[in-house]
Amino acid sequence: MKQTPMTIRGAQKLREELDHLKSVRRPQIIEAIAEAREHGDLKENAEYHAAREQQGFCEGRIQEIESKLSNAQVIDITRMPNNGKVIFGSTVTLFRVDDEREITYRIVGDDESDIKANLISVNSPIARGLIGKEEDDVAVVKTPSGDVEYEIIKVEYL
Repeated sequence: MKQTPMTIRGAQKLREELDHLKSVRRPQIIEAIAEAREHGDLKENAEYHAAREQQGFCEGRIQEIESKLSNAQVIDITRMPNNGKVIFGSTVTLFRVDDEREITYRIVGDDESDIKANLISVNSPIARGLIGKEEDDVAVVKTPSGDVEYEIIKVEYL
């Protein structure tokens, strides 16, 4: 199985979610199932069926997170010397030429991406257009609405 790149922050968030699911959510669901069982006939017991369904979702998510963490290649960008090159995990400040806007993105793994928080997937068109470039380079990113030109202002390894 191939390893998936992940930042330290991304791995930490998954571990926290996993811990919450195992230590808080799982016991709550087990309690809800036990309570619902006390109500008698399980065939027509909506609370029981709802709790069992939640248990299925919870256990599925636990397995998914454990799998992601076992296949993760956690990359600590802060331990790398900053040579001004855009790499996985770097934070890049760009100048978008067409509308003269400045924007900052962090290049992260697929599971960590959140465009509202300016976290873009390493597999996104923007990240693919930036990786390997350096400060002061111009990157042309192909988008469905046409090519977008970015000047790379600053590359940080935060």
